[in-house]
Amino acid sequence: MSSEELADLEDLGPVDYVILEWPGGRPTAEAAPMLVDLVDRGIVRLLDIAFIAKEDDGTITALDLDHLQGSIGAFSEFEGASSGLLDYEDLQDAGSALEPGSSAAVIIWENRWMAPLAVSLRRSGAQLVGSGRVPVQALLASLDALEATT
Repeated sequence: MSSEELADLEDLGPVDYVILEWPGGRPTAEAAPMLVDLVDRGIVRLLDIAFIAKEDDGTITALDLDHLQGSIGAFSEFEGASSGLLDYEDLQDAGSALEPGSSAAVIIWENRWMAPLAVSLRRSGAQLVGSGRVPVQALLASLDALEATT
């Protein structure tokens, strides 16, 4: 790895991934313009995007953009986005979370908005020892329960 590549890694913000499932169907491009906007504004940097399908028999298949042009044409802007983080095994693991007959997008991105703080924390010796995400459904259920008690 060159010193330039190493310097780029030192300036990296937190990296997240999601598996987005479309039960019983193919991905749609409805959210693609929002993702494009986040990338264009420098809020996130898309590192990887892959599409998969889980057949009724449980077989997991990678889908390329050529096969999805009608349903996700707006994602074509990200064609070839690959950092090498996602491999065959990762897509098989992601597919295991899907219901048969569904498809999904697997997306890995850098949170560029957080990079300056992350760099500062690393330089001060801080280490990430835990991370998580509160599902929106859990938050809404908690707020509903709180409202019911007042």
